[in-house]
Amino acid sequence: MSGVDVITFGCRLNTYESEVMRAEAEKAGLNNAVLVNTCAVTGEAVRQARQAIRRARRDNPHARIIVTGCAAQTESETFAAMPEVDAVLGNEEKLKSASYRALPDFGVSAEEKLRVNDIMSVRETAPQMVRLIDGHVRAFVQVQNGCDHRCTFCIIPYGRGNSRSVPMGAVVEQARKLVESGYCEIVLTGVDATSYGANLPGRPSLGQLAKTLLKQVPEIQRLRLSSIDSIEADAHLWDLIAEEPRFMPHLHLSLQHGDDMILKRMKRRHSATDARAFCGRVRDLRPDASFGADMIAGFPTETEDMFANAGKLAEDCGIAHLHVFPYSPRPGTPAARMPQLDRALVKERAARLRETGKRLHTTHLDRMVGSAQTILVENNGLAHTENFTLVDAAGLKPRDLVPVTITGHNGKHLTMRPETRLLA
Repeated sequence: MSGVDVITFGCRLNTYESEVMRAEAEKAGLNNAVLVNTCAVTGEAVRQARQAIRRARRDNPHARIIVTGCAAQTESETFAAMPEVDAVLGNEEKLKSASYRALPDFGVSAEEKLRVNDIMSVRETAPQMVRLIDGHVRAFVQVQNGCDHRCTFCIIPYGRGNSRSVPMGAVVEQARKLVESGYCEIVLTGVDATSYGANLPGRPSLGQLAKTLLKQVPEIQRLRLSSIDSIEADAHLWDLIAEEPRFMPHLHLSLQHGDDMILKRMKRRHSATDARAFCGRVRDLRPDASFGADMIAGFPTETEDMFANAGKLAEDCGIAHLHVFPYSPRPGTPAARMPQLDRALVKERAARLRETGKRLHTTHLDRMVGSAQTILVENNGLAHTENFTLVDAAGLKPRDLVPVTITGHNGKHLTMRPETRLLA
């Protein structure tokens, strides 16, 4: 091989950072290299990363394999011990060209492979400019990194560090350049995006940032949030939901569960009642809104009744895009020390909750049949409506905004009939 290949696991923020990594590595003159940007959210994600590293070595016997990301930050020595790995970079180091100029030689010891800083010592998040995001028609802009909360199941703060935000002016400048590059939809992303601004002068909120973006860069046609913690929604965010048509009516919620006792044991800051109230208020303001949500099945001490409450909350909130994770104990987290459920039961409950999610998704698709929508066409023959529902858009031009009528669905995607007028 030649050049720099990037293998990405995990969240939208990792997708964004992978493009930064590629650009910085190429700026440093790196060649014949595979960068593996890992995820630590579950044990399965770590296992998949290790598997991908072994496969990358088989496929590229003479390339340098550099491992980074959250799993590399939290389990650096594990990856450094892999014979397939030539270097391990931390989450701070992976975004700097200097890191790729100072790589160790081939065949060094595991200790010499390590280039991992103490992530808790990082106090700022530098703005990283990505002009083009390979394979995407939506542009991601990182506005925040890290997390100050310590949910009992979560290892991510130890991979990302404490919360820190990108200054508002830098975000506006990034968005302006991305629009100039041809993107009509911007997605604001972060580890805990709704904590945006807490470390900045004046403590601006995520809602204020979004309002400022839409005002300062009026060419933005669609603005999304990657995910939010609903308990942190601010007054400006509510204004956008109620009044701004360019703010897309889809919110991905970090719910995690639907039973109040489990939520307390998770150290979440919302209750099931809070979640229901949030979704109800959003729908009152934007009847076309849809919700995605993350939920964990099989958390330690979860009874059958507690598990049932998770499904009930998903139903009550009408979650159209339910992402279910079987609980995975992460070493060093408080939940890993709690009484664990049998793994077979965890997997069985996750499968049942996914079936609930499929049924809710079908109900959501049914409701959209006959509606008028505007879709953003992707590169893979699919498109997304404003409320982030997938549409079969074979034959339409990527990056176009197209007005359509929804004619049906196949259980996964909506089908449509294009109208005659293109919007962009």
